[in-house]
Amino acid sequence: MEVVDPVAATGLFGYAWLMIALPALGALLLLVFGRWIEKIGPYLAVLLIAGSFVVALLLFLQQLGSPADQRAVSVPLYTWFATGSWQVDVGLLVDQLSILFALLITGVGGLIHVYSLGYMAHDERRRRFFGYLNLFVAAMLTLVLADNYLVLFVGWEGVGLASYLLIGFWQHKPSAAAAAKKAFVMNRVGDFGMILAISTMLAMFGSSAFVDVNHGAPLLEGPWATVIGLLLLLGACGKSAQVPLQAWLLDAMEGPTPVSALIHAATMVTAGVYLVVRSHAIFDLSPDAQAAVVIVGTVTLLAGAWIGTAKDDIKKVLAGSTMSQIGYMMLAAGIGPAGYAFAIFHLLTHGAFKANMFLGAGSVMHGMNDDVDMRHYGALAKYLPLTFWTFGAGYLAIIGFPLTAGYFSKDHIIEAAFARSPLVGSLALLGAGVTAFYMTRLMLMTFGGRKRWVDGVHPHESPAVMTVPLIVLGALSLVAGAVMNSWIQGWLEPATGGHPHEVSLLPTVVGWATMIVVAAGVLVAWLVFGRRPIPVEAPAGNAITVAGRNDLFGDALNDALVVQPVMGMSRAAVANDAKTIEGFVHTLSTGIAGFSVVGRGTQTGYVRSYALTMVLGVVAIGVVVILGLGG
Repeated sequence: MEVVDPVAATGLFGYAWLMIALPALGALLLLVFGRWIEKIGPYLAVLLIAGSFVVALLLFLQQLGSPADQRAVSVPLYTWFATGSWQVDVGLLVDQLSILFALLITGVGGLIHVYSLGYMAHDERRRRFFGYLNLFVAAMLTLVLADNYLVLFVGWEGVGLASYLLIGFWQHKPSAAAAAKKAFVMNRVGDFGMILAISTMLAMFGSSAFVDVNHGAPLLEGPWATVIGLLLLLGACGKSAQVPLQAWLLDAMEGPTPVSALIHAATMVTAGVYLVVRSHAIFDLSPDAQAAVVIVGTVTLLAGAWIGTAKDDIKKVLAGSTMSQIGYMMLAAGIGPAGYAFAIFHLLTHGAFKANMFLGAGSVMHGMNDDVDMRHYGALAKYLPLTFWTFGAGYLAIIGFPLTAGYFSKDHIIEAAFARSPLVGSLALLGAGVTAFYMTRLMLMTFGGRKRWVDGVHPHESPAVMTVPLIVLGALSLVAGAVMNSWIQGWLEPATGGHPHEVSLLPTVVGWATMIVVAAGVLVAWLVFGRRPIPVEAPAGNAITVAGRNDLFGDALNDALVVQPVMGMSRAAVANDAKTIEGFVHTLSTGIAGFSVVGRGTQTGYVRSYALTMVLGVVAIGVVVILGLGG
C-alpha cells in the first residue's frame, strides 16, 4: 500500500501548533522570567504539558472519526527562507505516526513532570529544571511533528541541547558535567550524518519535505538510496544510543532520575527509531541500508542486555536495558514494511513500562538516601509496597509475561526477525532470555532477599505525587499491549506503507519458544541470586562480567580509535606550528631586524651627508642614461 499524502488542515487541526507552543512558552517563562514565578513555575510547567496532551488527544480523537485517507493532515505555518529555486516552509504533519508520538511525549512526559514535583521538591534550582523539561518536550514535539527534514533537524538539535542541560543539571558534580559533554559530543557525530543526508536530499529532490522525498525516492539512481539510508542510520545511532555511538547513554544516568525516564522512555532515544520509520521510502529501496539497520539493532540489543547483567547501579541496569530494547525496535524497523508497525508498537509499550521502572528506581533511591547500588538494597518490597507492585508490572512487561504489554510488542518483533533470517531471529530470542535474567536479578537484589542497608538508612514509600504516576504507568505496562495489539498495524499502514500481518492472542510456535527461553532466564537468575546471599561488595567476576561492568570497553575502544589519534594529530599540528610556521616567522623577523640594523647605520642625521648621497645618485642615474643612449 502506498503512503497517503496529507490533506489540508481544517478545524481543530489548525491549532496543532499549540502542542509545541505550550511547552515552549513554559520554557521561555521559566528560564527568562522565572524569578518572578519561582514558586509557581514548576506547577505552570506541569499545566502547560497537560494542555499540550489535551490538544494531542483531541486531534487523535478527530483522526479516529475521519476516513483513513484523511487522517494525515498538513498544517502549514510560514516560509522559513527562499533562495533560488528552493523554498523551505515551516509546517507540521499530523498523521497516524506523529500523533502516536505526540501522545507518548506529552502523556508520559506529563506524568514525569508530575513525579518531578516530588522528586525535585528540595532542589534549589527546580524552577530551572522544569524549564529544561519543558524545553525538552517542545524540542521532541518539533522533531516528530515536522513535515520536512530541515524542521525535524531543528527539533533534533533542540533535543540534543536539552539533554546536555539536563544530564549535566547537577553541574557541581564533575561526573555529571563530563557526562553531559560526552553525550553532546557523541551526538554531534550522528548529527554529521543527518546533515549530509539532508544535504543529499536537497540535491537529489530539490526539497526536504517528506511528501517530496516519498514521491522522489523511487526515481533515485545508483547507490543514492543506500547512501542516504546509511547517513540517516548514522544519525539514528547517535540519538538512539545504538552501536557504535552508544557509550554516552550509561553516563547519562548522572542526571536526575526524571531526566533518565524522559530520555529513555518518551523522548531522545526514540528519535532514531522514528527517523528510520519516517524515512521508509528511502530504506524500502535499499536492501543494503535495511540490512545495516538490522545488524545495528541486533548487535545493540545483545550488547545492552550483556551490560545489564553486570551492573549493580540500578539506573545503569535500566540504561543497558534501554539500549537493548531500542535495539529491538531498530531491528524491526530494518525488516521493512513487515516491521515498521511492530517497531512503533514496542516503542509505545516500552515508553510506558520503562518510564515506570525508571521512576520506580527513583522512588527506591528516594527511600534509600539516593543510594543507587542494588547490593545495598534487599527486602524493600515490604517497605515500599506501591513502588514494588508498580515496578513489578514493568518487570513483567519487559520480560514478556503473557498478556502484558511487552508480551505482544516484543514477541511480534522476534517472529518478524525469524521470518527474515533464522540467525537474526535466534539472536533476538537469546536477547529475550538475557533480558529475563538481568531483570529478575534486579528484582531479587532490590526487593527480595535480606536487608543489606548501610547504617542510617530508613526505607520509606514516596509521597503520592510520585506514586500516582507510577500507578498509571504500571497499569499501562499491563494493558497497553492488549489494547493496541489488533489495531496498531492497520492504523499505521497509511503512514508507513506497511502491510498488516495477522496477530493473535494465542502464542505461535515462536511465541512458545520465547516463553520457554524467558522462563529459563528467570530460573537461572533465581538460582544464582534468589537462593544465595548477595554479597554487599561485588565479587571479582569472570571475563564476561568484567566486560559488562566496563560497558564492553566501549570507552576504551573510542579512546584508542578516536580520542588518541585525534589528540596525536593535534599534538603534531601544534609541534608543526611551533617549529615550522613559527620558526619561519621568527627567522624572517630576525633577518629583517638584522637588515634594519645595517640600514640604520646610514642614517647619520647630517644634511651634508644626505646632499652628497643625492648628488652621487643623480650622477649614477646620468651615467646609466648616457650609456644606455649610446648603446
